[in-house]
Amino acid sequence: MDLFSILIYIDIILLVILNLMSFILFGMDKYKAKRKKWRIPEKTLLFYSILAPVGAFLGMIFFRHKTSKLKFYLWISFFLILHTLPFVFYILKSKTSILL
Repeated sequence: MDLFSILIYIDIILLVILNLMSFILFGMDKYKAKRKKWRIPEKTLLFYSILAPVGAFLGMIFFRHKTSKLKFYLWISFFLILHTLPFVFYILKSKTSILL
């Protein structure tokens, strides 16, 4: 296994961990909101949404948290698109090179 493959595996592991953390943060904030306790700041939730938008989006849906806030839907959707574009371009590039 070459260095590039190892780095890809490390990136995937880090993305999974960050998405789990993002998902859990939305769940923790929902839990705290129900009990009128100290909340996780919205800036923190949005920061983790930048790093891991899939976990944030799934956390919003699963915990039904921040779903009425349009700001979160728009930002998380934007971050999802940004995270998806490199994969789409990579797939399109590899398919066009196969066709040529």
